[in-house]
Amino acid sequence: MDVLVINADLGPLHRVSLRHAVRMLVRQVAEVHEARPDSLIGVYPVPTVVRLVRYVVTRWRYTSVPGWSRQGVLIRDGRRCAYCGGHATTVDHVLPRSRGGRNTWTNTIAACDGCNQRKGDRTPAEAGMIPRHEPTTPSWASLTQR
Repeated sequence: MDVLVINADLGPLHRVSLRHAVRMLVRQVAEVHEARPDSLIGVYPVPTVVRLVRYVVTRWRYTSVPGWSRQGVLIRDGRRCAYCGGHATTVDHVLPRSRGGRNTWTNTIAACDGCNQRKGDRTPAEAGMIPRHEPTTPSWASLTQR
C-alpha cells in the first residue's frame, strides 16, 4: 500500500511505501493527515496521506528538465514500443549511436527487443519503421504521474 506525501502547504509531492511513511512519523518529519479508520500500527493510525512538518521547496521540479535515463524514456513512453505498440524493454536511438546519435530525450524512444533488432543501425526512415510518436523532453510532473 502506498502513502501519499504532501508538503506543509498541502501540495502533493510523491508516494512512499507504508513502511517509509511510518518511519517518517517516528522521526517526526511528517504527521498523519488522513488515515484508515480503526487501523493502527503501534501507536499510529495507518496513514493514507502524511503531511510534512516543514515546507520543502520544490521549484526545481517544475523549472528544470530531468536528466536523461533509460528508465525515464521507458516511463515517458508508457513502456510501449514506439514501432509496434508492444511491451518495450529497451531504448532505441532514432539516430543510431554508430552515426553520432547521443543519449538525449529527443533521440531515444522505447522499443521492444524485436523492433530494436530489426531497425539495427539504421534510421527509422531507412528501416521503413516510422515511430507512432515523436520523442519529446518530459517534465518532472509527467514522469512522476505514471
